[in-house]
Amino acid sequence: MNIDFSNLNLSESSAEKDFEKKVLKFTAEWLSDSKMVKVQTSGSTGTPKIFEIEKERMLNSAKVTCDILGLKKGDSSLLCLPVDYISGKMMVVRAIERNLKLVVKTPTSKPILDLFEEINFCAMSPLQVENSLDKIHLIKNLIIGGAAVSESLKNKITTTLTSDLQHPTSDHRIYETYGMSETLSHIALKQIYPVAEEYFNILEGVEISLDERGCLQIFAPNLNPEILKTNDLVEIKIPENNQNPEKEFKFLGRIDNVINSAGLKIYPEQLESLLKKTISNEVVFLGINDKLLGQKLILLIEGRKNEEVEKNLENIIYPSKNHRPKEMIFLENFPRIPNGKVNRKELLNLVKQNK
Repeated sequence: MNIDFSNLNLSESSAEKDFEKKVLKFTAEWLSDSKMVKVQTSGSTGTPKIFEIEKERMLNSAKVTCDILGLKKGDSSLLCLPVDYISGKMMVVRAIERNLKLVVKTPTSKPILDLFEEINFCAMSPLQVENSLDKIHLIKNLIIGGAAVSESLKNKITTTLTSDLQHPTSDHRIYETYGMSETLSHIALKQIYPVAEEYFNILEGVEISLDERGCLQIFAPNLNPEILKTNDLVEIKIPENNQNPEKEFKFLGRIDNVINSAGLKIYPEQLESLLKKTISNEVVFLGINDKLLGQKLILLIEGRKNEEVEKNLENIIYPSKNHRPKEMIFLENFPRIPNGKVNRKELLNLVKQNK
């Protein structure tokens, strides 16, 4: 289904699939006289909840993204994320705000198998990108969110686009995003291609700082009137002249995921990123209660037991010997929440039950 917001006529948009009906329902809700819309959180950092958001604030977010990417009236945009959550809703709002032509694809792990035309803009999850590498040359501006983009996937993206001589990609841009439901999608972007950036760059109208725990605080009055305290440990890059406001940060890990083993604080996300430079499997580091160490560091690898993977992991150079896992466990499928993120709590429970 296609919706042309540059020449909108909803009566001509026929929805055959359930997802298409949801998109039209949200579009009608957005075009109604109500100043608010309901948004559901993903539940990746807590219990899922529903809250109301002012349409004006969602438009503020949409304008900034469209301006950064240079989107203009008549450009094409592809929606393949659930409209139950802010990620999908914002794709519709961006199309409305900038009068884009919206191509609607049912959200799956392989959403663009039947895509053959070039698209100006799309947002996808890392898993969707992983399964769409043969088609990403068709997307000029791609933002990836919902979970961290692994080093392995970043390398695959770069290799795919630079080696595809049949489809030149000099004007293509791909970004990893940072954000949450409360910030109405992303508040920062980190370019993956053509330049591989190390730090996230915050968007216009956003201010960042650290709280007493070293976790990121976000003040974005155009998006949310409150100062948002996250549980994300970050490193903020200090400007060279130390006078301009901080604009860049590096994600270190979630404070509730930190593992304390023998007095050493271990950030599992950093170790996972290190391993994904070597293997393509999903990996998760967890801390299991231990009388001697406090928490014993273990490594979970998604997939069947594989000697080649084990051998590659044995050759990993860790920051210290205490960062090397005491145990490696293969698990065929990791539990996940609806947006595709690994459910660490459930994974930890599975390990405890098996032990």
